[in-house]
Amino acid sequence: MDMNAPLLWLLALSGIGSPLPAPKPRLVVVITVDQLRADYLDRYRTQLSGGLALLLKRGAVFTDAYQDHAITETAPGHSTILSGRWPAHTGIVRNTAGVQDSAAPLVGVTGPGASPLRFRGTAFFDWLKAAEPGARALSVSGKDRGAILPIGRAKEQVYWYVGGYFTTSRYYADSLPEWVRVFNGRRIPFKAAGATWNLLLPAHSYAEADSEPYENAGKDFTFPHRLSLDSARAALEYLAVPSMDSLTLAFALEGVRALGLGSRGAVDLLAVSLSTTDYVGHTYGPDSREIHDQVVRLDRSLGLFLQQLFVRYGSGGVLIVLTSDHGITPFPERSRAEGHRDAQRVNVDSMIATVNAQLDQRGGGGAWLAFESGMVLLLRRAELAAQGVNVDSVVANVAARLRAVPGVARVDRPADLATRDTTVAVVRRWVHQVPLDAGVELVATLKPYSIWVYANLPAIAVHGQPSDIDAHVPLILWGRALRGGVYTERVASVDIAPTLARLLGLSPAEPLDGRVLTEAIAPQD
Repeated sequence: MDMNAPLLWLLALSGIGSPLPAPKPRLVVVITVDQLRADYLDRYRTQLSGGLALLLKRGAVFTDAYQDHAITETAPGHSTILSGRWPAHTGIVRNTAGVQDSAAPLVGVTGPGASPLRFRGTAFFDWLKAAEPGARALSVSGKDRGAILPIGRAKEQVYWYVGGYFTTSRYYADSLPEWVRVFNGRRIPFKAAGATWNLLLPAHSYAEADSEPYENAGKDFTFPHRLSLDSARAALEYLAVPSMDSLTLAFALEGVRALGLGSRGAVDLLAVSLSTTDYVGHTYGPDSREIHDQVVRLDRSLGLFLQQLFVRYGSGGVLIVLTSDHGITPFPERSRAEGHRDAQRVNVDSMIATVNAQLDQRGGGGAWLAFESGMVLLLRRAELAAQGVNVDSVVANVAARLRAVPGVARVDRPADLATRDTTVAVVRRWVHQVPLDAGVELVATLKPYSIWVYANLPAIAVHGQPSDIDAHVPLILWGRALRGGVYTERVASVDIAPTLARLLGLSPAEPLDGRVLTEAIAPQD
């Protein structure tokens, strides 16, 4: 079998190479693969023959791209991609609270309400809508924050996966449209009960060991993997198998057809965030046979997806972005075996609990300090000070305790970092992450290859550090107005939105943190 056959088919459909002028695209497609490390594209490149292969071969490939902020997690990362601004300016500082909103309950299913309530400012679609009032957007993901944040506060068609169904919240709509109900009615995840995830390629094509006991908390860490026989449980587990990406892409195509995107004379936006790589990476780690197979399957799924887009819109009708929201740090056991002897899991839950208990005795009022991804938050500082507590002394004490924790490299106050040299990556990324009014008293950075862990979470591979291994992401732009090739300049996720704006002649509604990637824009006659 010719492994390049899918790629050749895609190249033929794309029409690249023909001497046509660059037309205005009918659809802007932004694909965010959750936790897709940049090095995966090189590591598995010889086995890629679908969508990833096409974009690598013909796109503008930026090899030194970063989510250049400190909390390299899903919500902050997605907030940067189409806003052109750092989390410190989008307001999405924390991952857990990024889109939670009890005032925006889900439609038709149970689960936590969600909306872009905390998102500040505008995003690419707002600028597009201002220039073309008929423009529409569809954003889909396996996660609420992956669907919501790429289009900011716009009340467009936004859907994510909950317990076997795609849904939205009442921020966007009071009911699901017919096409969504019909798609959900197929009950594809439920019908997958008992299905098996096997390797796509022959076993000898995978160099990774398939027997690492630190994967998946020491259970079911070898192929094949089987979904539960219970249909409801299988629908929950479906998020963590490669078929979920295929389902998400099929749902996106169904929405494209139902909404008539790109067929009404205006440029429309399709944002797709694929979540499976994140679930697989957390469970089995970035060096596992599972992540290898997931990326190869992702490549094939994207190939089929792009085929459909090219058939529908023709050459020049699609402008594509492929990127990620963050990378991933390996399991500490793996890192130590590779020579990173200081790699360890770092847990400060008990220390924070102790300080809160002491504050309760002095000031009363429950938990004062919160800790998330290296940030020590004190959201009720004035209230604590009003009860006679010397808050600065408390913060200094916590900082000293944190610095004594094995695995912690440095502890800083955000206000101090604002005056430091931002050519230092750690300093720059914390400045990009934390606004001075966010209630963040301290930020702690771990030593390389160490990870934060929490008592209520299983032993998984983790991301979220201001390290290159968590911040380095792929970035590929594809379209007739772009000059294909490999670009080695350092760029960032905040450069995507201003570049799209330049390509479409749009005016951002506010100052941006990113720049236009002019080096990849083809000269126009």
